[in-house]
Amino acid sequence: MKFRNRPRRPSRRIRIAAFCLLAGVCLPSLAGAQQPAAEGPATALSSALSAACKQDAATFADALTSDNAAAYRALPGPQRTALMKRFVLLDEPGRTLLSSSASGRTVLRCETPGFTTEMRFGETRLRENLAFIPMDIPLPGEGTRSITFGLVREGGNWKLLSVGLILLDIPSMAKQWEQADLDAREDNAIANLRAVAAALETYRRAYGDWPESLALLGPAPPGGVSPQAAGLIDADLAAGAKDGYAIRYSIVPAGGNAAAGESSKPETFVLAASPGEYGKSGRRSFFLDSAGVLHGADKQGGLANSADPRIGPAEQ
Repeated sequence: MKFRNRPRRPSRRIRIAAFCLLAGVCLPSLAGAQQPAAEGPATALSSALSAACKQDAATFADALTSDNAAAYRALPGPQRTALMKRFVLLDEPGRTLLSSSASGRTVLRCETPGFTTEMRFGETRLRENLAFIPMDIPLPGEGTRSITFGLVREGGNWKLLSVGLILLDIPSMAKQWEQADLDAREDNAIANLRAVAAALETYRRAYGDWPESLALLGPAPPGGVSPQAAGLIDADLAAGAKDGYAIRYSIVPAGGNAAAGESSKPETFVLAASPGEYGKSGRRSFFLDSAGVLHGADKQGGLANSADPRIGPAEQ
């Protein structure tokens, strides 16, 4: 009997490997390929700070926990930018440079035309799904500022959790920022009323009477000031609208009854400021008389008057 040497068939594993090479793809479960490891906390923090340096809101949002990311994306653009500025202590967007210290730790520089910040990472401390990274930031004339960033593992990736002792709670922070913005706009409205009142007094002293409208107080042409263009306030105030508030001006006629023995009261003025968009540009409305007495209240966007609560210097 004769035996033929039958060729040996390649094993199943070899055939699969050959198919992978020819097709250019292969399932990890068949080929034993490993997925890329998730980035470590220091790399995640570096990415977040780089995005903040560049004022890249979309990338910065990816560095936040899911709840914070959703709240951050819902913020107005200026507030998103303001938060990123706080992380790198710079007003302008810049470019980042990554390097390593002599001990092998990350050093991140954020360079702008006017200033550069350098952030020196310390040793990462891991606590199960939490990571804490101390950081030193040298500031000219102020020494070195030290702060610790906290990160939490979410969905297999490291996300920003805290800055120093402050938990990064953007939904709550957004409410605080909204109130702070409203307070600032109301303060601006009061300052604008007082600026207009001062301009009215200057106009009366210069031309002997109150102007018929705020427009007469506005910017003067190159030829010089005149009763029609006194150059005492800017164009926005002269148009009666600035910083989200509408400003109204009225002349109060002279009063008093001579026949009844009352002394004649001179002609005066009153000013009122109300939010152009109630709840967004402000909540309180204000009333200012020519004696400098200020009143204000939440009028749901309506006009304030002299019957509203008086606002003293400490409240302005």
